[in-house]
Formats: sequence, C-alpha cells, structure tokens
Amino acid sequence: FFLHRLLEMADLVDTSLPPDAVVEEEESKVPALPSWVPSGCGVLADGEYDAIVMGTGLKECVMSGLMSTMGMKVLHIDRYNYYGAECASLNLTNLYEKFNAGSPPEYLGSNRDYNVDLIPKFIMACGKLTKMLLHTKVTRYLDFKSVEGSYVQKDGKVLKVPATPDEALRSPLMGMFEKRRFRSFLIYVNSYDPKNPATFKDRDLTRMTMRELYTAFGLAEGSMQFISHAMCLELSEDHMSKPALPTVLALQTYCTSIETYGKSPYIYPMYGLGGLPEGFSRLCAIHGGTFMLNTELQEILYDEDGAAWGVKCKDPEGNIGVAKGTMLIGDPSYFPSSKVKVTGRVVRSICFLNHPIPSTNNAESCQIIIPGPQCGRTNDVFVCCLSGGLNVVAKGVYVAIVSTRVETADPAQELVPGLRILGQILQRFDSVVDCTEPVADGTADRCFISKTFDGTSHFEQDVEDMLDMYKRVTGEELDMNIDTDLSGDY
Repeated sequence: FFLHRLLEMADLVDTSLPPDAVVEEEESKVPALPSWVPSGCGVLADGEYDAIVMGTGLKECVMSGLMSTMGMKVLHIDRYNYYGAECASLNLTNLYEKFNAGSPPEYLGSNRDYNVDLIPKFIMACGKLTKMLLHTKVTRYLDFKSVEGSYVQKDGKVLKVPATPDEALRSPLMGMFEKRRFRSFLIYVNSYDPKNPATFKDRDLTRMTMRELYTAFGLAEGSMQFISHAMCLELSEDHMSKPALPTVLALQTYCTSIETYGKSPYIYPMYGLGGLPEGFSRLCAIHGGTFMLNTELQEILYDEDGAAWGVKCKDPEGNIGVAKGTMLIGDPSYFPSSKVKVTGRVVRSICFLNHPIPSTNNAESCQIIIPGPQCGRTNDVFVCCLSGGLNVVAKGVYVAIVSTRVETADPAQELVPGLRILGQILQRFDSVVDCTEPVADGTADRCFISKTFDGTSHFEQDVEDMLDMYKRVTGEELDMNIDTDLSGDY
C-alpha cells in the first residue's frame, strides 16, 4: 500500500478515469440547448434578444440604433455582405455587376472614386431626418454638404426655385404683380403659429382647403403648382382639396431650411447615403447590438397564436442557428407575401453624364421637380444630380437619377420628361421595383415591417414611415423637439 502511494505521488501510476468515463464527463459539461431551439439547429449568436432586425436599409438601421439606446438587446442580420440593402452606395464595379452591364468603361475613371446611391434622396436641412440624426448623435460620424440648388420645370423650362429675396425678385417663375401676391402669402405662412390664434387672420387651416388658401391670396394656377410641388413637396394634386394646415407646415420647414444654408433647403452626406445606415449601425453596436452580415434568413418562427418569436438562419460558415426575440423588425423582402401588399411601382434611371444638367447654372448638385400637371401626369417626376464634389463619382463625372411612380404599362417612357433635360447620357441603368407596405401594424403577429422607399428625391415621406414604425414598436412618439443646428452637438 505504501509503495503504491509513493508511486502515485511520483506520477508513475495512472489514476485518471477510463477513456469512456472521460467522454461521459466532458459531455456532461456541455450545456443543453434551450427548449425553444428546434431539432437539428444550434443557437444563433447569443440566442435571446429583445428585438431581431432584418435588413440593413436606412429605416431598419434607424430602428436598431434607436432601440439599442433604449437599453434593448438587438440582433441585426442582413443577407448581403454590405450595409444599406436596397439603398446602398455601390462602387463602379458593383454597380455594373448589379445591372449585368459588363465591365465599367475606362473613361469613367477609378473604381475607388465611386459611391453611387441606388436610391438617392436629399435631406431637408431642418426636416425630421436631420432631427433624428441629431437626436441619436449620428451626425458625429458623418460630414454633410449643402446642395447647390432646387429647381422646378414650368412651361418646358427648368427654373430655379428662389432661395433669397433677390432671387425672388429676378425669378421668371412669376410676373411682377404675382411676386407681390407670393410675398404676401409667404409672410402669412411664416408668421402662422398653430398655437397662436392671433396669427390665423380669421382663417381656419384645419378646415380651409389649400386651394381656398391660395385663392384667398390671388395666386395663379402656375404659382400654386410650383409652391406645392417644389416647396411643399406635395406629390400630386390631391392636397388641393384637403385642409391646408399640413401643406403650410411643410412650407414652413422648407423656408426655414433655406434660411439655414441659403442656396437650397437640402443637404447631402459626403461619400453618399450609405453612410447613414452605417452610422446608425455603429450607434447600435456601441450600445451592445450584434450584427451578422451575409446571413441568410431561412424561416420566421411563429407560435400557435401566429405571433413571431424567432428566426432560423444560415450563418456565413453554413451553420443553421435559431435566435429568439420578442419582436421582429425588417423590410418587406424578409417577410412572406401574406404579410405585405403591393401598392404600386417606382421606375428609376441612374445616368452618368460628363457635364452638369443644362439650365442649372453649372450646379455641382441639384434637385429638379417636374410637377405632374406640367408633363400630363398625375405624379411628379424627380431628378437628382450629384458630382465629384460630394465624393460620389470621379472628378468631371455627374450622376443623375430620374424617378417617378409608375402610371402606365411602359415605365421607361414615363421617365422621358426627366431624361430629356439631362443632355447627353454616357451610361444609363434602369430599374422598376414594387412599392410594398405591411398589411397589419404588427401588434398581433409581432412583425413590424417598413414600407419600401418611394419614388421621390427627398426623405420627407420616408421619415413619416420611420416615425410610424417607432410608435408601433414602442407605443410612444419619438421626441422631435430638437434644434436643427448641425454645428452643435447634442
């Protein structure tokens, strides 16, 4: 016995467990999978989350960023290996690959000089998206530049929307007497305060229609069109028979934005809009969010009551995993067709030019709105032009995007009013996409779905969808009482 103990102390006797016992002991240390994980699947990332967000488009990234700042545990997945989803900024090679256009021609320059937005939209300087950026401090990750001009087409001519009193006096948009009436109208609008009845001037804008308000100031039909479409950013003539208050408030935002920067009411991020979802993604990651790109959604999992409780995905290594969440948020492409509806189509054309758009005073960046009535349409046609000054294309190259909502069986023909004002086009990429939105608000099935981006060249309607999603998810309104001064820090 004593000899055995001495040998044991000298490590000359193997006192370890038999091999079978070692395996059993190691298996017993492996934690069992949660009961909610289906057979044959593993746990995706950390397993359980407050919210699972699908798609890294701007709307989805805004939601994940906002929720993470509220202390929620967020998992954010995307089928692509880049941020932005359908509103991404692509380099030249990726753009040509997306549209199956072969190899980029050498005259367009270096690949690294391009960040072409698939869905370019200008940001209203004092609008709600700017307030969201300031609310979340995402502005610290981005640099912005003022857009050089805003234009409108009238009687076949592209004319600048006045940005200063001097421009208003010289503008051919209106005659001399019409300019006086326009001035009186703007004075009324700028002084109007919904909380101060003394500014109403015996006009109830919650009942008075927009046409009645225009008529009260004696404005001509042409003036009504350019104010409503180029300044108030109304999309059709429907607003003319509705209460004037929303349109008046939109005009106030436009005027305040022009006063901020002088040239136009719009700003645009350097290196393209792709920086916006990346900025909100960074915000989410800083607050503990988990991101998984190149991750394919295979199935949304529902309980017996039809409420979504998780997702089954294939990660980049090919492993099948499941994550559980109290809610699912995403763009319509991640959800079954039974949960979304098609509300129309949008046609877009991305065009490379070697010159600024004619009649824009050689503007490096600009927006042109062609009101529907000016080209025999119901919906407006939008033209957005960007250049190397915003680091989205090579020096000497311009990118113009023409878009509108489809009204006929020939979408490409509907872009002609916008395409004809561009001049010579070097290369053109066309696309037609469905406009989709959720059929329910998400309260019952826990699926909170965004709308696809509209056909406008600005974010005003899309921001309303973001605010609606926030309210549906949280049950509260997002605080938008923020001073829109980009020079400050909040």
